[in-house]
Amino acid sequence: MGLSWMAWTWPTAAFFCFVALCILTMGVWEYFSPGGGPRDGVLGLHTTRGDRLFISLLGSAFICLAWLGLMGMPLIAPIGLSIVYAIVVFRWV
Repeated sequence: MGLSWMAWTWPTAAFFCFVALCILTMGVWEYFSPGGGPRDGVLGLHTTRGDRLFISLLGSAFICLAWLGLMGMPLIAPIGLSIVYAIVVFRWV
């Protein structure tokens, strides 16, 4: 039984591998530097590293979906925007 029923493509597999790599990286980071105490962000939210990762991944998904809906392919520009967005989230949120 293969995974052909899931209609995997290279971009889909790369996306899920990236998310798994992010979670693994956060786990290793937490292991070597535990705590990462909550801090107040721009909106007054108390966020931890994991919260900021979730916010950046969710926001990046919305950026890419909005780009696809409004501009279509290719996704090079929204990936760049997503990286900048993630840096902003980890720095100031």
